[in-house]
Amino acid sequence: MNILKLLAEACTVCHRKDPPPIIHLSPNDIQSLWQVSLRKMDQADTTSLDQSTDWNQKSSSQPRKLTQIETDKLSRDNVLVSEFKQNKLELEAKKNWDLFYKRNSTNFFKDRHWISREFAELVDAPHQNKDSPGRNLVLLEVGCGVGNLVFPLMKANPSLYVYACDFSPRAVQYLKDNRDYSSDRLTAFQCDLTSDDLTSVIPAQTIDLVTMVFVLSAIHPDNMTYAVRNIHSALKVGGIVLFRDYGVNDHAMLRFSKGHKLADCFYVRQDGTRAFFFSLEFLGSIFTEAGFEVISNEYVFRETVNKKEGICVPRVFVQAKFIKNG
Repeated sequence: MNILKLLAEACTVCHRKDPPPIIHLSPNDIQSLWQVSLRKMDQADTTSLDQSTDWNQKSSSQPRKLTQIETDKLSRDNVLVSEFKQNKLELEAKKNWDLFYKRNSTNFFKDRHWISREFAELVDAPHQNKDSPGRNLVLLEVGCGVGNLVFPLMKANPSLYVYACDFSPRAVQYLKDNRDYSSDRLTAFQCDLTSDDLTSVIPAQTIDLVTMVFVLSAIHPDNMTYAVRNIHSALKVGGIVLFRDYGVNDHAMLRFSKGHKLADCFYVRQDGTRAFFFSLEFLGSIFTEAGFEVISNEYVFRETVNKKEGICVPRVFVQAKFIKNG
């Protein structure tokens, strides 16, 4: 059964005058619906909350404490995806992200207007680089997708010049097709951070700021240090990486069912894309090994309460800043 048709049918039932049809769900249909709900949770970091939803946010140096039920669930999920399938997922990583954007076009993620609130450097920075008078600040956004971060940010800070790259060629093309795209202020290109050299497109040591927002988690942990070193080579001395991604014990991590675990804190979604959930210690070690120093590194707890549905969702992110010193 096509899961999208199933959802469409379910949404129209309430408008029918005749009795609703009986829908028979196979185990695969149920699993697909479950994975759709997981994917919808990926929007939670960007979606505007409606009037029926309350949320509060706080920071901590300690991971979220799990309930006994949550601890038991994680302890029972100890069977990993086969090595053959894991290798296949790695080889098809670009294809799976390209298919994701083919299915969702530009409609999945909401614009990330919150980015300037969390990282004031992006909008409060001087209009010109203090080390090179007359030159605007230069931003590199890795994992730019279709532009949900870069376009709001360019409007908020007209002084920025932006390089934007993504693993998916389709996502980059969607970004270039956006009516706000201007080659005078933005250069977009496809790039695999784990194998392509950023400095083949960007002059070495010329970037002032880098945004890494929900991108490193999609990379296999064995390749993360190389990806971060790649970014290090493009940053100038004194340049800063602004980082936000999934944190260990996030609600989305706990909702993965058996058969999706690749390694500790590393899971595969139904569509073949992957997600890693960071501890502060692991994240810090990746960046220090790549030559960065830590400015800040903390968990962000955001508890979202939907009063209408009576649902409380504990989200956990990691938010950090890293600097390249001489």
